[in-house]
Amino acid sequence: MTQEKIARINALAHKSKTPEGLTEAEKAEQQALRQEYLAEIRRSFQSQMDNTVIQEPDGTRHHLTRNPKPKLPKS
Repeated sequence: MTQEKIARINALAHKSKTPEGLTEAEKAEQQALRQEYLAEIRRSFQSQMDNTVIQEPDGTRHHLTRNPKPKLPKS
């Protein structure tokens, strides 16, 4: 994500706190930018986890594995 987009997110956040607030178009833009920002953070974190290696006390090394999503108990 570029610095210009991050600056725009911040500008919209500041404007939303003012008495005039955001227009509907600005609210939609803010939501889209936030979703893009979160997607970038998730990609970055996943990349970091994919490159993480666990070293056991015996010296063996292995990559982290993904656990499937836990099933929620039925109510």
